[in-house]
Amino acid sequence: MPSPHHPSAAVRKALAKLGGDIRDARRRRRLTMALVAERAFTSRSTLQRVEAGDPAVSIGIYAAVLQALGLLDGVGQLAAQAVDEVGQAMADKTLPQRVRLKPTKD
Repeated sequence: MPSPHHPSAAVRKALAKLGGDIRDARRRRRLTMALVAERAFTSRSTLQRVEAGDPAVSIGIYAAVLQALGLLDGVGQLAAQAVDEVGQAMADKTLPQRVRLKPTKD
């Protein structure tokens, strides 16, 4: 039996912000919870959990809610190479100091 997952404070804080941003986006659009839940193919209670930043809700549900609000485009860029500063720095460290062409056999 797997052990229960206990997310760090940073993860809980990030999800709480995401949930709050989703709630604000829904309210700015003047959409009811029932309508957004229906468009996201989920229940109203699950949408409430998303808006509360519940880490037990699957990322697929978060994505479905974002799609229902027209905000899905940014999700695909979350871990993109262009925004991965640590990965870029690590890749830069492994670049060779010099590049030499190998002689060709004629």
